Amino acid sequence: MNEALNLKPGEARCPGASTAEIIASDNDRAPAHLTQPSYEFLGDADIPYSRYTSREFAALEGEKLWLKVWQWACREEDIPEPGDYYVYEIAEKSVLVVRTSDGAIKAYPNACLHRGTQLKPAGSCGRSKQLRCPFHGFTWSLEGELTDVPCRWDFPHIGEGNFRLPELKVDTWGGFVFINFDEDAAPLAEHLDIIPEHFAGWDLSQKFVALHVRKMLPANWKACLEAFLESFHVLETHPQGVLTVGDANTQYDIYGDTVSRFVHLVGFPSPHLTEQYSQQQLLDALMAEGVVEGTGGSTLQVPEGSTAREVFARHMQQVLGQAYGKDLSQVSISETIDAIEYHLFPNTCFFPSLLFPMVYRFRPNGSDPDSAIFDLLYMQPLPDSGERPDPAEPVELDFEQSFREVPGLDPGLATIYDQDTGNLIAQQRGFKASTKPGETLGNYQEVRIRQLHQTLDKYLNAN
Repeated sequence: MNEALNLKPGEARCPGASTAEIIASDNDRAPAHLTQPSYEFLGDADIPYSRYTSREFAALEGEKLWLKVWQWACREEDIPEPGDYYVYEIAEKSVLVVRTSDGAIKAYPNACLHRGTQLKPAGSCGRSKQLRCPFHGFTWSLEGELTDVPCRWDFPHIGEGNFRLPELKVDTWGGFVFINFDEDAAPLAEHLDIIPEHFAGWDLSQKFVALHVRKMLPANWKACLEAFLESFHVLETHPQGVLTVGDANTQYDIYGDTVSRFVHLVGFPSPHLTEQYSQQQLLDALMAEGVVEGTGGSTLQVPEGSTAREVFARHMQQVLGQAYGKDLSQVSISETIDAIEYHLFPNTCFFPSLLFPMVYRFRPNGSDPDSAIFDLLYMQPLPDSGERPDPAEPVELDFEQSFREVPGLDPGLATIYDQDTGNLIAQQRGFKASTKPGETLGNYQEVRIRQLHQTLDKYLNAN
């Protein structure tokens, strides 16, 4: 078919209006970069299933990826005061992130220099005036200086200068604390690429964690992440939403090695639908979904010359503005209701829009290639008063538990997350059952998955 149309690989697009054209037709204040596609064809070779199932491959990632890459460890609001600490775990490593006496942020391997015991329990956070080993009592200051050695007479070979806690590289962006085990790593700003520029109007440091879900998932961390990098699955996995979301015409963008994006329209029907719908029918469907408390069953009308997207967006600005104590009337339609997702390599996704204010993180579950840890943050803007609430405590879900068990999570969103994660165990098992050695990706709709693997290879093949 591409040959008949004289198209090169990667040039084919879903027939009909593009995402950029639809956002442009909103005629409001959408950022210019939302309507500037940035796609490139990255090849069409299969991705081997062994990358998801092999313990040897997972071990290689532990050595060549997780010890070399910038990764989000916690939020600054998790450690707001001197003495606050947060334990971050990745693969087999444990990191102790602390706020020092002068307000700086430092990160240390979470291990005593005496006999290796973790200084703070796995998965813990809290406040401590010092870092004291629970086994024998070796103690360090928050700044990493050795301050106490029990039976000091028996350790003449230890000096305060050569027994400091080793420091990891630390930097911050958007209220997130990033760490890197590699002392020679390039700066975080280089890793972030275009994200700071694109997020100039979406300051994540001016948001707080209103909801935090941490769920165990029965698949490799990459497979879990990839389920959220494309909209291709919407027609089959989320059939209840095809009237109100544009799936096959989602825009996919690639920025360098470390950043990708999709822009997924809301208030525009799936191109798969052949029936024509009025703007009022689209708005009625959007309101019936009730994705935000208080919208279900509402009977808004689409004025002549307007669209379902516009009416729904303005309505949501009022609803969310009242809930958040904030004036949102100047936000564009797309930034209000569309699913705009940026992936930062290796494992984090940022959503800046009002209707989808999420952040995702996918981590390997220790050394197990068949399971992963999914952190879902629901970010809410600070009220105009500037007061910052405490971050929400994580709600822990095991493999079999439903997102519907999370207090405060909208039932419609919970259903979507259950549908998304419900495919994963069958996929992980299918990797192993297949006689075909790898997966075959679409050139456009699944290009973000291919970018993930190509960037991963650059780390794995580095000296």
